[in-house]
Amino acid sequence: MNELQRVLVGNAAAAAPEQIVRGVSDELSHRRPAGSPRSLYEELWHVVFWMEISLEWIGGRPRPYPASDADGFPTVQDMERENWTELARRFLRGLKQAAKAAGNAARLETSVECPSVPGEPIRAMTVREQLENLAAHNSYHLGRMVLLRQMLGAWPPEGGGFTW
Repeated sequence: MNELQRVLVGNAAAAAPEQIVRGVSDELSHRRPAGSPRSLYEELWHVVFWMEISLEWIGGRPRPYPASDADGFPTVQDMERENWTELARRFLRGLKQAAKAAGNAARLETSVECPSVPGEPIRAMTVREQLENLAAHNSYHLGRMVLLRQMLGAWPPEGGGFTW
């Protein structure tokens, strides 16, 4: 496993993503601690939304950039359609797909089209750059999820894990 794969799916710099989503009930996933703008569910849905876009771009399918920030977060209907367990499974499947792409050394420097914010020119990134961007985005939101779990009294997960 190379370092980019480890950052995406392992515990290279922080708790492994699988640890962060493990042991969360559907009820807990929708709770918002006082002052928090988002729930665990909303944070993870947002991560999956952008991960799927990144994977489509890497796969040569330039899905349009969302028209607004709100498009990157779930609606009530989205939250009713998919429970936490299903969302976490989709997240972990996407991470495996991203790690597989990160392990394909022959393709990492391939340029891919990455649509930009409406009105901005389309960008080109290498597969590596897109995966690094994805890893940074995931790390930011996974850190927020750990903080939410701490605020909800649900960290560390059962079975152990980093306590910070």
